Amino acid sequence: MYAVVETGGKQVRVKEGDTVRVERLVAAPGDEVTLDRILLIGNGKTEIGAPVVAGAMVRARVLRQGRGRKIRVMKYKPKAHYRRRTGHRQAFTELRIEKIEVGGPAASGETGSGEKAARAARPRRRKATAEGAGGA
Repeated sequence: MYAVVETGGKQVRVKEGDTVRVERLVAAPGDEVTLDRILLIGNGKTEIGAPVVAGAMVRARVLRQGRGRKIRVMKYKPKAHYRRRTGHRQAFTELRIEKIEVGGPAASGETGSGEKAARAARPRRRKATAEGAGGA
């Protein structure tokens, strides 16, 4: 079983037992984190979310916090004697995927979705305007 998870603005394909690096999460090493933006789950039959799979979550353990390799950034303007060189190290969190859970809408705590659907189905009332109110 595998899942495509969205975290830190990026999508990552994970399966149980994988070790992945994601954008920095606020958690200490050893903590358990829950990733709930699951876009797709593959388990023989692929389940695609719209935009997320309802009731699905991925549980992961934080292995370490760190910073990636340094990259060099160079700014240069020709004919102006302007050159600037800086470096950047991107922060990351290393996770070990422990469990991919799939459940129904009740598992994710969604309630009141029927009320939203009923409200959306109702016709909208139009505001009376000076032109539409029998006017002069």
